[in-house]
Amino acid sequence: MIIDIPHRLDRDEVKRRLQSRIGELPAHIPGGIAEVSSSWPAPDRMAIAVGALGQQVTGTIDVHEQYVRLTVVLPAALSFMGPLIEAAIRQKGEKLLLEDGRG
Repeated sequence: MIIDIPHRLDRDEVKRRLQSRIGELPAHIPGGIAEVSSSWPAPDRMAIAVGALGQQVTGTIDVHEQYVRLTVVLPAALSFMGPLIEAAIRQKGEKLLLEDGRG
């Protein structure tokens, strides 16, 4: 699944917000227990892995000049939840990238 979220921030601010808020991700995952790991394999690419409820979701976040592109790989067992996951990612991503950083 590919999700583009527009922004009006400079790349450094987008990356700062991603880095500072990635630790909040487990609180938004059902089941209460999730493990999240992230790294920056390239200057404008964050790789993420989320393990929860016996499933592993991986993806990347590419920071572009006017948008971020999330590429998420869902395991087959979660593919039916794709639309719900996409809506949640889009909603939280748009709040994260608001000009004032609140959300």
